[in-house]
Amino acid sequence: MPEVVHWNPRRRKWIGPIPLPLAISGRTNNFGDMLGPWIVQRICELEGLHTAVEASARLITVGSIMRMGTEGDVVWGTGVSGKSLSRGAFPRLDVRAVRGPISARHLRNSGNEVPDIFGDPALLIPSLWSDLELGIRRRSTGTVFVPNLFDAPVFPKEALNPRGRFLDKIRVIASADLVIASSLHAIVIAEAYGVPVVPVSGSEPELKYHDYFEGTQRDAPAFAPSWQAALNLAPLSPLLSWDPAKLLAAFPRDLWLSDS
Repeated sequence: MPEVVHWNPRRRKWIGPIPLPLAISGRTNNFGDMLGPWIVQRICELEGLHTAVEASARLITVGSIMRMGTEGDVVWGTGVSGKSLSRGAFPRLDVRAVRGPISARHLRNSGNEVPDIFGDPALLIPSLWSDLELGIRRRSTGTVFVPNLFDAPVFPKEALNPRGRFLDKIRVIASADLVIASSLHAIVIAEAYGVPVVPVSGSEPELKYHDYFEGTQRDAPAFAPSWQAALNLAPLSPLLSWDPAKLLAAFPRDLWLSDS
C-alpha cells in the first residue's frame, strides 16, 4: 500500500519551572489527523484495491498538511495551513482534489495544476460505513463540546478530548444533538452526519476553516467568540449543496492494481 501521509508527532514531557525535555511520551493522536489512513484503507477494501502499483508512492489526504508534501506526492483532499504559508513555494504535486479553493489558489501560485474538486475526505465517512458499523446512535449524546488540540484549557471540563481513539470521537460527535467546536474535524464530522454545529474561534488561524466552508460552496460563517457565547447562537444551516460524488470519483485508484 502506498504511504498515507498524516501528522502524528511524538509529544514531550516537561519538568520544573524551566521547561526541560524529560522524555518522549507517545504520539499526539489528534483524532482529525488520524482519519486519512483509515478512510483510504476503507475505500481500498470496498473497491478491491490491495496491491500498490509503486510501493514508494505517497498519498496526502486529511488535514492541513500540504507542507508535508514532497515532489511528486499525490494529493487528495488535503489543505494548506495558515501557519506555514510563509515558507515559500510548494513543490510540484500530483493534485487530484483539495479541501477548498484557498488551498487550490496557493498551489496554483506555486505552478501546480489543481482541478476544481473540493472537499474534506472526512465528509465521506457516512457513505463508507453504516451507523451500525461505527456504533453511532443518533441524538443520544446531547450537546458535545470539542476543542481544537490547543484549546482545551478554555473549554468546559466535560469537553471531548480531541486526543485518543478517533473512532470513539466520531461516535460521540455523530450521535450528538448539537456540537460546539473549535476543532475543524469536529465541525466536518458533525456536518457530515447532519448534526447542528456552532463553530467557536480558537487558537488556530482561520484560513483552514474558511477553506473548508468555501470548499463546500459556502462563505465561512461568523464564529462564536467562546463556547459560552455559542450556547446562545443558532447553529449553522445543514450541509445540503455539497455533492460527495466528485471527491470520491477523484480518489487516486491508479496507485493500486484492482483485484477485479
